[in-house]
Amino acid sequence: MNKVILATITAALLTFSIQADEPEGKIQQRKENQQARIGQGVKSGQLTAGETSRLETRETNVNKEIRTDRAADGGKLTGAEKQQVNRQQNRMSKSIYKDKHNGAVQSK
Repeated sequence: MNKVILATITAALLTFSIQADEPEGKIQQRKENQQARIGQGVKSGQLTAGETSRLETRETNVNKEIRTDRAADGGKLTGAEKQQVNRQQNRMSKSIYKDKHNGAVQSK
């Protein structure tokens, strides 16, 4: 009986551990998606050089913050840090959309 309980608890802890790491994978995937959106905007001419520079600078600052937070917390982000990164990525996403659809185009 004790072995069954121990196995159940171990399985639950492993599942929780995997789920706890999942948002960091989502952070990376969103970062890659947003970079692709910026690249597509540059290629299509929807983003001007100034808009691209500003977006890339903001993205770089978020990435530096993530690296700093992970270094301070043994390679992981806390729940509050994950929420903060999610908010920052949401704002970045809105900025990318706004800049791509504001009518300003890069001259070719």
